[in-house]
Amino acid sequence: MEQTLILLFTTVMLFVAPGVNADLSFAANQQFNITRTGCAVTKLCVSTPDSCDPAGNGVCLFGSVNAGTPSPPNGNQMAFELSGNSSGFIALGLIANASVGTSMLFVCAQNSSGSFFFQTQTRNNTDNTLTSLNRTVTQIQGKVNGSSIQCGFTVPNLNASNTRSASDTTFIIILGSGTVNGNSLGNFTASLTTGPLNLANLTSNTSTTAAPSSGTNLHSHAVLLLLSVLTLSFLKAA
Repeated sequence: MEQTLILLFTTVMLFVAPGVNADLSFAANQQFNITRTGCAVTKLCVSTPDSCDPAGNGVCLFGSVNAGTPSPPNGNQMAFELSGNSSGFIALGLIANASVGTSMLFVCAQNSSGSFFFQTQTRNNTDNTLTSLNRTVTQIQGKVNGSSIQCGFTVPNLNASNTRSASDTTFIIILGSGTVNGNSLGNFTASLTTGPLNLANLTSNTSTTAAPSSGTNLHSHAVLLLLSVLTLSFLKAA
């Protein structure tokens, strides 16, 4: 009897141990909230519609990432947030190289009873086929409120480079959603596909343009100087 209890305890610990990648399902964490606070300051953010706020009442598909310190040759540890609306699942995908034709898909979902679950998948970017991916993910949090799904998770050792001695943090990010049948995922529809982004650069998706004020002032001074010269020439001629 005592040996049976020990075996049961060991089995339970195996399924809840952090870092074990599986079809995880657990109670919602109602204290977990995602907002735009910190975008381009403490985290890189992508969303559709552009600049939507996941804390608002509107429909918003939002993702963020905070890249940790590189640890060659393994890559970076990256913390993600994902928020969106779906009666099935929302997902954040990473494409290391567009020519490879596949992407890692991190799925936050709810089943028919409204329970949250998490999966990792490989997506074929050509025919959109999903296959299970054995990828370690830690610190998973999630909650479901009607059609609203929010989750956070950390992925260690992310590296876009095939060279183990290098640490490349440039990925294409995909945001999308899909249907769920039980705990099985249906078709995935991408709503946003970014260009290549350096996930370690919090402003890599923020367009930067030079402020026009200095150029405008310079132009104004030049015009005033030209008018002054013409006025002086006219007075001398008179």
